[in-house]
Amino acid sequence: MAFHTLLDQVGGLGRFQLLQVAFLCLTCFLVCPHILLENFTAAAPVHRCWVPALDNRTGLLAGNLTGHLAGHLAGLLAGNLTGNLTGHLAGLLAGLLAGNLTGHLAGHLLRVSVPLDSDRRLEGCRRFRHPQWQLLHPNGTGTNASEAATEPCADGWVYDPSTFSSTIVTQWDLVCEAETLRSMAKFSFMAGMLVGGAVFGHLSDRFGRRLILRWCSLALAIAETGAAFAPLLAVYCALRCLAGFCIMGVLNNSSVLIMEWTALRFQALGVTTTIGAASVGQLLLGAVAFAVRDWQTLQLVYSLPLFVLFLSSRWLAESARWLITANRPEEGLRELRKAARMNGRKEAGDALTMEVLRATMQEELEAAQTKPPVSDLFRTPNMRARICLLSCVRFANFMPFFGLSLHLQHLGSNVFLFQGLFGAITLPANYAGLLAMSRLGRRPSQALFLVLLGSAILAITFVPRDMQTLRVALSTLGVGFSSAAIMCSLAHGNELIPTVVRATASGIVAMAGNIGAAVAPLLMILAAYSPHLPWILYAVSSFVPSLVVLLLPETRNRPLPDSIQDVEKERKGSRKAEEQDAFIKVTQF
Repeated sequence: MAFHTLLDQVGGLGRFQLLQVAFLCLTCFLVCPHILLENFTAAAPVHRCWVPALDNRTGLLAGNLTGHLAGHLAGLLAGNLTGNLTGHLAGLLAGLLAGNLTGHLAGHLLRVSVPLDSDRRLEGCRRFRHPQWQLLHPNGTGTNASEAATEPCADGWVYDPSTFSSTIVTQWDLVCEAETLRSMAKFSFMAGMLVGGAVFGHLSDRFGRRLILRWCSLALAIAETGAAFAPLLAVYCALRCLAGFCIMGVLNNSSVLIMEWTALRFQALGVTTTIGAASVGQLLLGAVAFAVRDWQTLQLVYSLPLFVLFLSSRWLAESARWLITANRPEEGLRELRKAARMNGRKEAGDALTMEVLRATMQEELEAAQTKPPVSDLFRTPNMRARICLLSCVRFANFMPFFGLSLHLQHLGSNVFLFQGLFGAITLPANYAGLLAMSRLGRRPSQALFLVLLGSAILAITFVPRDMQTLRVALSTLGVGFSSAAIMCSLAHGNELIPTVVRATASGIVAMAGNIGAAVAPLLMILAAYSPHLPWILYAVSSFVPSLVVLLLPETRNRPLPDSIQDVEKERKGSRKAEEQDAFIKVTQF
């Protein structure tokens, strides 16, 4: 744990760190909205079956409807229908002969062609086999609509363009029998995140944080830009899966670089800052989606800036801590001297020689001679317990968060308002999490926020849909509690994992969290059996980790471990003595 002595010499929070944090915050600001993009690109507009007599305007004006009307008019003249329909049919014929498909005429054609659901709205997945003209009778006589034969939407659907001009739902008709494909499209991105967290975590420990972050940002830009032009749903899902795969390489390395370049007392603050930047990106996503209603244009608006991000990342510094533990001390020394110059401590940087570095980090350099395999994470008891417990907590943290964030249409009708409120609440929530960690500690803070999150989700479950204001308030509070819990979990996890395997272990823990994120949209399929069941499961997954997190060690005011041996040396009975022996002065953060 000797690196922080070198970092104190060159400056633990100076101009160098501020520029690093600023760039990584910009990275999170641009990248994180891609996780929630399908709230708008995959939104399902109000829809109904295609009605040939109404929606085929050319055929209608050419007289294709005349036969229907003429037949019913003949029935009227023969006395088969009541005389009260005369006015309706006469109005329909007058509108047809005048060539004007008025709203009055369209309303009548919809009424006789599409049945109503239990809420007295047009059915979205069924239509009458034959027009039910008797439904136009003002006294409601004639055949009951519920007895009339219906059929699926054999000719396609008509979508309401008032909210979204186009989405992947309208492009590939992901409604009715194909509605589950919407969840699969969201699942493909989460599945990519699931695999990418583990793969790029290992690659980051092997090849460096900066290199993996740069190339993942380029691959993400290519995949997301290509998704806007996908000709088939399968191609779109594959590209989104690749995007999810790469996004973890960007986000994980962003937080790791901040942790490894920042002084101990500012590490939690640095992680909170990047999460705050992601929250601002989430907040602006609602505003941008409100202005851009076409899904392909919205996809490009968020994809093209990633190419600029890739080109700008060449000035990002590699982690000196990682370079030293990876047995590349010369490069690590060069990065430390660069940080000293930018922080106005050039003399301290010049005084920092290879002999000083080797003497300070002798134990870490000896451990770096043999690169620990991934199996070492589970070979020693303390490390194994930490990985398993962190994975459990992260899985249960991510499931309710993405359950709320990815299903805005299940919470209310105004998805733009929800997105804006969810982004706005995470800013004070992250500050509340930071404050709670500094006052209560890492473990009690997570437990508190998780219990509050589960309570908010349970309350949402039993609030009627017509009480929109209360649902909006509870949903917003739930996202705030969830965001605070995740921020505490990220900071706690990075403080528990040693430098030599930090990215690999973070990738494994992130993989567990991404399993929870991937399960979240799949649970919505259970809403077909009970609309409350998915939300009850989200609530249960919030209560369970509030107990599990208490089994992890507290890390407030503790220096970061650099090797697995550092983790194994920690014993509950010797914590107090180690804190007294530590010569590093820390603050409450």
